[in-house]
Amino acid sequence: MNTEIPFTKMVGTGNDFLLVETMPRPALKIAWPRVARAMCDRRYGIGADGLLVLERSRIADVRMRIFNPDGSEAEMCGNGARCVAAFIHRQHPSRQDGVSIETAGGLMNAQAHGDRVRMRMPDPKDIRLGLRLSVDPHIQALAFLDTGVPHVVASVKHVDRIDVEGLGRALRRHRAFQPRGANVNFVEVDPKHPRQLRIRTYERGVEGETLACGSGAAAAAVVHALRSEVRECRTRIETKSGETLIVSLSVEGQGRARRATNVTLEGAVRQICEGAFPWR
Repeated sequence: MNTEIPFTKMVGTGNDFLLVETMPRPALKIAWPRVARAMCDRRYGIGADGLLVLERSRIADVRMRIFNPDGSEAEMCGNGARCVAAFIHRQHPSRQDGVSIETAGGLMNAQAHGDRVRMRMPDPKDIRLGLRLSVDPHIQALAFLDTGVPHVVASVKHVDRIDVEGLGRALRRHRAFQPRGANVNFVEVDPKHPRQLRIRTYERGVEGETLACGSGAAAAAVVHALRSEVRECRTRIETKSGETLIVSLSVEGQGRARRATNVTLEGAVRQICEGAFPWR
């Protein structure tokens, strides 16, 4: 049986996604992993960093499922959720109470203002600073945390000199981060502006470098804040796309009990096009 899958393509700070609504057709039964592999293919499909399937939710405005280009399903996606918030806001421009989004990685709330979306992230968990893994001499420090999805943060001096594909692949599948594996972020601190970071990210499921990663930017900002003597932090993060994400957060507790909370992610979102993908 042939069918067409209506989609909207959106991009958040360089991360591009295909959004598919199931609400108008709740009886739609499709093998989404197969669809994701086909639609996200940059040569034989439309091309994207992920497929976002929007479903009805009992606890939020919408439920977002995230399928990677390899067909695997992720728990959460920061830039993807910002795109969803902008998409819903365009459908209901008069609403002033923001957009709530249910994901497997937690509930998120976002506010859209023009082409900017600011979103509250889940509080980070499973934080491990000061990891000791013999991987590469260019890496000055390693940390692991979960900002809705698992992330490794590798501090480096010159992010442009890093073999993101090679090192990212090695760390993404390292035994220390099994069974789920992890996204890998290489982060450079601007020596003249300690609240400005540059980041490059290797994403699991994409199995390569992407132009941006929202949950990765949040992870980098959290690690940077926990290593600093701050209580409130607003960090500008330059992504591979050249666009900037802003992460704000608070730090509570003392010593090893310090933790980050009230993490928000802000950046630009644009709609690229609409269409229908043939499927059978």
